[in-house]
Amino acid sequence: MIKETLEKIEQLRDKTLLAIKDSIYVEAVNDIRVKTLGKKGELTTVLKQMGSLAPDERPIIGAKANEVRETVETAILEQTAKLKTLRDEQNIKKETIDVTLPGKRRPLGKSHPLRVVLEDLKDIFRSMGYTVVSGPEIEEVRFVFDMLNTPAGHPARDESDTFYINDDVVLRTQTSSVQIRAMLENKLPIAIISPGRVYRRDEVDATHSPVFHQCEGLVVGKDITFADLKGTLETFMKRLYGNSVRLRFRPHQFPYTEPSAEVDLSCFKCGGNSDTGDSGSAQSGYCSFCKNEGWIEMLGAGVVHPQVLINCGIDPEIYSGFAFGVGLERITMMRYEIDDMRLLYENDIRFLRQF
Repeated sequence: MIKETLEKIEQLRDKTLLAIKDSIYVEAVNDIRVKTLGKKGELTTVLKQMGSLAPDERPIIGAKANEVRETVETAILEQTAKLKTLRDEQNIKKETIDVTLPGKRRPLGKSHPLRVVLEDLKDIFRSMGYTVVSGPEIEEVRFVFDMLNTPAGHPARDESDTFYINDDVVLRTQTSSVQIRAMLENKLPIAIISPGRVYRRDEVDATHSPVFHQCEGLVVGKDITFADLKGTLETFMKRLYGNSVRLRFRPHQFPYTEPSAEVDLSCFKCGGNSDTGDSGSAQSGYCSFCKNEGWIEMLGAGVVHPQVLINCGIDPEIYSGFAFGVGLERITMMRYEIDDMRLLYENDIRFLRQF
């Protein structure tokens, strides 16, 4: 019986060593280890038969089994190391980099046109002593409407124009709410601009979007007049579009300014000299920018309404101010002669590379 068991162990050793030698993958060697030395392996199965041996025969079989185990484990370690080295050498050959090949140039990103114009706008107003401030886009109704002299029932507060979170909270329709917050601090004088996203229930088309960007300005101090407003806007527009542009103020009505005005800019494409323009030196042809009007509507402005100052705890007998608001998309489209607002949001790299 002991002779047969010894022969089985030796045959298992020889068979296993040959299989290890013939293996060409590390995974195959590991399978052999499990098959031979594992809990349910062939060597373990042989050793389980030791119970049928005589007590004096068991140490002989045990010693032989341990010898075979050590031999097999050594062969496994050597073959695994050999195969890993071979595999690494093959990978190195496959992954060799030819340093003489030209490198791949990664395209550099560019500032979005909205970002470029916004930074220019900030620089212009900072140079005039303004501070850039910001506020929440989800805002209380009282800051967006009530304190801006826009009472309940006003068309601007209708759900067809405004996104309501609930009865007291909306997505701000203008950044004027930031001006209210600034005035409530009562740190006078004030000279601020408040750029940011605003939200209105507009259908998406070439000139409208439910989400767009606005920049509003506010100045409050002593002896502030409409003339100061005109001078500020003229300086801003000339810095942005060039010294040749002219401004036109048309009477308008806003609930939070009195007097109020719409401000037009002379068309910088036709120079305000289109066929039906009023500048006196008409050119032939059609101007797609001003539609032959000679002027382009740019922004709204006016002197801060006394009631708005009172709402913020400011005495209108001592202080006065002016405010204005301009759409960032509008001035960007005019500056770069873009005729469709949607191009600014699609992030088409072919479009953005032009700027």
